[in-house]
Amino acid sequence: MQPYYSNGKLLLTGEYVVLDGALALAVPTKFGQSLTVEPISDKLIKWTSLDYNKTIWYKNTFSFDKGEFNSENNNQTSLMLLKVFEAIKKLKPTFFNTNKGFNITTELNFPQNWGLGSSSTLINNIANWVNVDAYKLLNLTFGGSGYDIACASHNSPITYLKKQSERFIKEVNFNPNFSDQLFFVHLNQKQNSREGIEHYNLNKGNIAKEIKEISSITLKMIISTTLDEFEKLIQKHELIISKITKQETVKSRLFDDYTFGSIKSLGAWGGDFVLVTGTKENMRYFESKGYKTILAFKNMVL
Repeated sequence: MQPYYSNGKLLLTGEYVVLDGALALAVPTKFGQSLTVEPISDKLIKWTSLDYNKTIWYKNTFSFDKGEFNSENNNQTSLMLLKVFEAIKKLKPTFFNTNKGFNITTELNFPQNWGLGSSSTLINNIANWVNVDAYKLLNLTFGGSGYDIACASHNSPITYLKKQSERFIKEVNFNPNFSDQLFFVHLNQKQNSREGIEHYNLNKGNIAKEIKEISSITLKMIISTTLDEFEKLIQKHELIISKITKQETVKSRLFDDYTFGSIKSLGAWGGDFVLVTGTKENMRYFESKGYKTILAFKNMVL
């Protein structure tokens, strides 16, 4: 039995504009997903997916013969996996030319609605199993900038820059001396990244100036030494992305009376986690509003 594991991710800066060449800061999380593969004698792919409670949330059997895949059911997850299998066939045409099959089990160690990369960790694990380029597999399936794939295989914070087909990934030391005042608050809903990207592409104009500004903010956030400086950078970043995407900032939309610190959206706006500055006592504000999932920086970032 072969085990594979990939880290989850959070995009701290550069959401949306990372697609157009902005330098982004991303962190791998202490949460991720595993995948195990066991060969079986039947020419089938027997797939089981477990959630963080080790409860089966998806189970299906696929047959493959003469390059054709068939599924016992055609729900959304099954159709997605069929797309992944077809992508593998394009990248490695002989991979499924075998008389044996596979018993595959995936297991998340975080709730699916957290938005930490259930798709990217799956793609990275599958790419490692099949021995294909994870970024190419991503492009043929879910798409996106690829920063999440970079986080899946790095064990420290990174800067990520994508220009055309080239990627520049650099491990950085990002552990601010005020990290005890950084928290991640879940908004109790999952945001669809693809829908967020579509909205961004429809609304962006000429953003060359903004891309330079976001790249500069990323570098300054990494080396910031005071919480006050960090918060000003967060606020500036939020206003730039708000202007580009024509969306309200999360602070003005949901938490306009939070006076203890700053709040920044992470990834596609509207769901998943936000980054919040403040003290542990200040987090009672969010709890009182029904946002009970709050993780300290040290408990989230790898």
